[in-house]
Amino acid sequence: MIRFTDKQWDEVRENHRKWWKNELGRPILPLVIGGADPMRDKPKNPVLSFANCNDLSITPEQIIDRYDYELSTCEFHGDSFPHMHMDQFGPGVGAAFLGCNLENDNNTVWFTPKKKVPIRELHLAYDPDNPWLVRIKDIYRAGMKKWGGNVCMGMTDLGGVLDILASFLTTDQLLYDLYDEPEEVQRLVWEISDLWSQFYSEILEIIAGQQGFSDWAAIYSEKPSYMLQCDFCYMISNGMFRQFVLEELKHTAKKLYRPFYHLDGVGELRHLDDLLAQEDIYGIQWVPGEGPEREMDWSEVYSKISKASKKIQAYYDFDHYLDDILAVIQHPDDLVKTPIWYPMDKKDEALKKLNKYR
Repeated sequence: MIRFTDKQWDEVRENHRKWWKNELGRPILPLVIGGADPMRDKPKNPVLSFANCNDLSITPEQIIDRYDYELSTCEFHGDSFPHMHMDQFGPGVGAAFLGCNLENDNNTVWFTPKKKVPIRELHLAYDPDNPWLVRIKDIYRAGMKKWGGNVCMGMTDLGGVLDILASFLTTDQLLYDLYDEPEEVQRLVWEISDLWSQFYSEILEIIAGQQGFSDWAAIYSEKPSYMLQCDFCYMISNGMFRQFVLEELKHTAKKLYRPFYHLDGVGELRHLDDLLAQEDIYGIQWVPGEGPEREMDWSEVYSKISKASKKIQAYYDFDHYLDDILAVIQHPDDLVKTPIWYPMDKKDEALKKLNKYR
């Protein structure tokens, strides 16, 4: 049994409304405690993951039933809510919707072209019978039937437009084509952008009756939103970012409700000023990366985002940098945390830390 009431949904909505207006007086802090009694039997099939996303012998109904079991082992505190990520088919699954091979292992999913063709011969089209698009839609339908909208199924990770294009051309070839075939790159950017919007709209039509909307970043939104991204831009200059990425981002952001941008790694920092100048991008998720970058002082970045009147999503837990971030931003309301998970035997400790900020 999933432990979440209509009253809790009302509180989630109201807290986020206040947060957007800087009237909450604190950051958004979703805390999930795992290990509760699910009060039901554990299904035999595994949890949907990178490793088994291609196992079509598991029915959509079985996938949802297992996720229902997992959510039933959770207690939702702070600003958390029952959420299904739907990113298990990989970052940039829009490439698979358009015909790329979906290849997976235990740690990730990536996409490769079925046949490499020169950019001038590459033409992408919508296929309503694409097996991955059909599969993901069927899972959403099964979830709506099971939960009636009381679990927020996030938008699948469609990917950035240039990231999708790189899956068809390869990253190296796309880098060459930016110089050698800029008009063809622009053609495909807008072709993919239109198809991206179609995928988004068709999935949204299925989940329109939910209590709210989200994606893999697990930020709650009353209206359809998204975490925009372009991982490919790590490798290109400011000029190329403006030429091939920014206009499409602006175009898509206008269609969404308060979208964020996924700023992934130090190589993307060169594009931060351009992103902060966009009125239709409302927040930045800053991910420094793993290794030494994770432990570095990024106060200047958080301060800069906050001074630009943008919201910030950070992924550290209670014990890492939360107070440091709050010390350099304009308002505590500027910050939203990725969900923080603690086991049941650490519940008292976690609630004590949560109450410090409430």
